[in-house]
Amino acid sequence: MKTVAKNKLLLGAVLPLLPLAGTHAQNKAKESAPNILFIMSDDHAEKAISAYGSEFSRLAPTPNIDRIANEGALFEANYCCNSLSGPSRAAVMSGKHSHANGFMRNGNKFDGSQLLVQKVFQANGYQTALIGKWHLVTKPTGFDYWTILNDQGEYYNPDFITENDTVRVDGYVTDIITEKTMDWLEHRDRSKPFFMMMNHKAVHRNWWPAERHYHLYDNVDFPVPENYFDDYEGREAAKKQKMNIYRDMYEGHDLKMNVAKGSDSLRFDPWKHLNRRMTPEQWKRFNDNYRSKNDSFWEQNPQGKDLAIWKYQRYAREYMATIASLDESIGKMLDYLKKEGLLDNTIIVYCSDQGFYVGEHGWFDKRFMYEESMKMPMMMRFPPKIKAGTHITKLTQNIDFAPTFLEMCGIDVPKEMQGVSFLPLLEGKKTPDWRKYLYYHFYEFPGFHSVHKHYGVKGERYKLMYFYQDKVWELYDLKNDPMEMHNIYGQKGTEKITAELKKELTKLQQQYEVPQRCME
Repeated sequence: MKTVAKNKLLLGAVLPLLPLAGTHAQNKAKESAPNILFIMSDDHAEKAISAYGSEFSRLAPTPNIDRIANEGALFEANYCCNSLSGPSRAAVMSGKHSHANGFMRNGNKFDGSQLLVQKVFQANGYQTALIGKWHLVTKPTGFDYWTILNDQGEYYNPDFITENDTVRVDGYVTDIITEKTMDWLEHRDRSKPFFMMMNHKAVHRNWWPAERHYHLYDNVDFPVPENYFDDYEGREAAKKQKMNIYRDMYEGHDLKMNVAKGSDSLRFDPWKHLNRRMTPEQWKRFNDNYRSKNDSFWEQNPQGKDLAIWKYQRYAREYMATIASLDESIGKMLDYLKKEGLLDNTIIVYCSDQGFYVGEHGWFDKRFMYEESMKMPMMMRFPPKIKAGTHITKLTQNIDFAPTFLEMCGIDVPKEMQGVSFLPLLEGKKTPDWRKYLYYHFYEFPGFHSVHKHYGVKGERYKLMYFYQDKVWELYDLKNDPMEMHNIYGQKGTEKITAELKKELTKLQQQYEVPQRCME
């Protein structure tokens, strides 16, 4: 290790912590109180986790992530409120929607002075820590210990920022985050329970696998989604996006293709600095590896639809190979907790910060309210309260995480949190009054991939969204159209469900006190 810079992250002023007055600050943790290990990855699609049973994941299983689901609960209808990395993380910690916690799009500065779940744990005798991706611009607050990646972070030899400096650490980022987490657990204050946030960079673009996984799926042909060549009929905003695999991906940086036959090295545009992140030895191995992979491309010389499918396969293979080290990390953490006798007194959560497109609609990335990006894969393990093999099918959202964690640990939930605890669902209790609808709101336009601003309401069967810049509505029947290919808004016979959904949408906007300025 060596220090290479002083706090390269853009850090805003650190605001004072809110005083934790009220009932949630009165309960003090006991030695028997459960620990929490919250593991969040980035952009992990549901279909890329084999516990969910897709044909895609069958070809690239995730046995360690599956273990959490098999020994606990698998969430089948868990959603984010704003499908973007920073906003989702802000919602998890605050228990509030984006407009209420103030972080509506990447690039905003997170207000660390507000009430956050880690502060409540801290005030109740927990030791708190954060390791890995942060992506909220200002310094973390409410953690006894933190070390974070600079912005998105790098896959190889990443910089880690602490309160005092920035240190470059040699190695692969997923492995480093795992080692740092186990090291903190090893040296923590063992008289206190812990709340640990382990935030991985993987599987974020641009999908660089660990060296040991360079060739893991070279010979696997992943199934091409039925709507890979979507023409976006009836979906105006979908036509205007710029996140199409075969049109918008960078051939060098994303797909790691030679830009010309016989070129001496790969050319990564527009981020040419990435090869300087590696040591010369690493770069040579990386370059040699992809030169050999690209030989097959030039031998096939695909064109048209064949080229589009070739790009999909290259993307899917790199994406899944990057997940392999993530799954290994989960296995190491489970083994460590078992060795330390902590496994059954630790609430273990694995989730992604949102979903992701792996070819559906021809896309990569997220942002839209469509299922693949709004849906957050998640699983939880805690034998005292969660029966192995539990399936949660009712609607849950990332604003519910903080209230749930607090209730599971016997701590009162602050009234300002907008989410609700789903502990009754985990315990298998009857919940006849459980919510029937979720609210979603995406704010980042103009921005990457040109996804227009929209909000909407998601029910168990129907989904209504409004692209308010374009003044265009979309309505989907998820039972008959799970891939959301047919916008049925305005069609005869949809009047009743449309009126019901608009009523629920208005009710949720009033409940969450969404300002009018956020809807124009």
